[in-house]
Amino acid sequence: MKSDIQIAQEAHALPINEIAAKVGLRDTDIEPYGNDKAKINWQAIKRTMANQHLGKLILVTSISPTPAGEGKSTMTIGLGDAINNQLHQRTMIALREPSMGPVFGLKGGATGGGQAQVIPMEDINLHFTGDMHALTAAIDTLAALVDNYIYQGNELKLDPDRILLKRGIDVNDRSLRNITVGQGSKFNGVEHKSSFAITVANELMAILCLSTDINDLKKRIGLMLVGYTIDDQPVFVKDLGFEGAIAALLSNALKPNLVQTIEHTPALVHGGPFANIAHGANTVMATNLALHLSDYVLTEAGFGSDLGGQKFMDFVSEHLDKKPDASVVVATVRALKYQAEGTTENLSKENLSALRDGFENLKRHMNNMRNYGLPVIVLINHFTTDTENELNLLQKLIKEQGIDSVVVDYHEQGSKGGIEAAKAVLDLANSQSGHLIPTYQKDDDVKTKIAKVAQKIYHAARVEYSEKAEKDIQELEKMGKDKLPVIIAKTQYSFTDNQKLLGAPNDFTLHVKGASLKNGAGFIVITTGHVLDMPGLPKHPAALDIDVDNNGKISGLF
Repeated sequence: MKSDIQIAQEAHALPINEIAAKVGLRDTDIEPYGNDKAKINWQAIKRTMANQHLGKLILVTSISPTPAGEGKSTMTIGLGDAINNQLHQRTMIALREPSMGPVFGLKGGATGGGQAQVIPMEDINLHFTGDMHALTAAIDTLAALVDNYIYQGNELKLDPDRILLKRGIDVNDRSLRNITVGQGSKFNGVEHKSSFAITVANELMAILCLSTDINDLKKRIGLMLVGYTIDDQPVFVKDLGFEGAIAALLSNALKPNLVQTIEHTPALVHGGPFANIAHGANTVMATNLALHLSDYVLTEAGFGSDLGGQKFMDFVSEHLDKKPDASVVVATVRALKYQAEGTTENLSKENLSALRDGFENLKRHMNNMRNYGLPVIVLINHFTTDTENELNLLQKLIKEQGIDSVVVDYHEQGSKGGIEAAKAVLDLANSQSGHLIPTYQKDDDVKTKIAKVAQKIYHAARVEYSEKAEKDIQELEKMGKDKLPVIIAKTQYSFTDNQKLLGAPNDFTLHVKGASLKNGAGFIVITTGHVLDMPGLPKHPAALDIDVDNNGKISGLF
């Protein structure tokens, strides 16, 4: 069996200007990076955003994943290919671009799989168009400017020990979680503690993903909270005058990246915040652009309905030109058995009892999405180890909940592996039966928002706040920032804050450890459980399987 990267490298890519032409973009509208990828220029963006056309928006989310993932990107890409190439509807796909850290760590590549991939696969997973490097440079330039401000006199009396900005690097490196800078002589700067977060976990990534143009980008950067003075006064980037320089570093990265699937469906791959520690969706600019350029847009929200799904519905959709028209929940037989068994060892063996028990997890995810008031369908990602008995039972259980399901195999068959699924999804998107019902109201305070997400989405019985979290919330209230949307940082493996509690737990306590203001992004990150913004590498990192030959051909990216 060929690996994903072999399939991607053997695919025949069309010139990127031909892909652009499929959605009405001219050669002069794009800035090519080689023959197979391009950025869309500002003139084309402004012209496109001014038109009144808006396509249908289809959100793809999933059940709680196994550590290997359940093929949500593969499903999104395959479904987009099926709608575009089998049903002949003008379609675009909007996806996050991968972080390089996990590519070399646990996850490997992140561009779909099998016959349902975006290409050039190795470029997208590694350096792509340089957006991640630009973000990293912007993050660390801002950190350097702040440290230099303190060294050069510190007119506002910024407290070095209360700087909130973190440095960034697009690498999984646990040794950088806590560092001390400025050590040695006074010529090395003012000594203080600092830390690194992986690039995609930084507020600047969220800002890039939410900005609608360069002026908005600059404004949001200026609103970022740097830290506090020795007199306990907040200091923002605009107080120091750094927003213009940082926006300049990100101005090219703000332009969406155009690529294609193996089957030549246009795809915008742009921005990549994690869904467990951030909002987990590609850029607002890419999704809006796709809505104005095509009739159907497929996008995904990271991890399950409790993370990316909830954040997309309650936060991201507020920044889009329209709300989703339908939602797809991706499920697999093996993941549901994992929810019951808690181990990956015997997932290839038929186990109807475990499947029935694990179904409670899917049931909750389905109901989460249905409770938003939008039409929902479950697409079952077929694996060769699935038995007919298991698939029949799963579809029966789903049907009993009043929701339709279709078994698909885009991985092996490409767009032909799910034509009926594509028809069913289009019917839902065109039904105009949905009206998004948010989990919380905009004017709810921070604790009310947390409680509503915890109770309605996670099914927690109560929320418990640490002493630090209480102080953080008091500070938000003092600043008048306690009614911003909440982005809850939580493990992706459980509805709780304990990744070992699988299935669909009830009557548990959600433990809130802290609350941090992301003022430029316009949300509050609520920290629960043990969630890290700088991952480490596993004992056998994916990097050990990655290589390149003397002709520059890369292998091992799954």
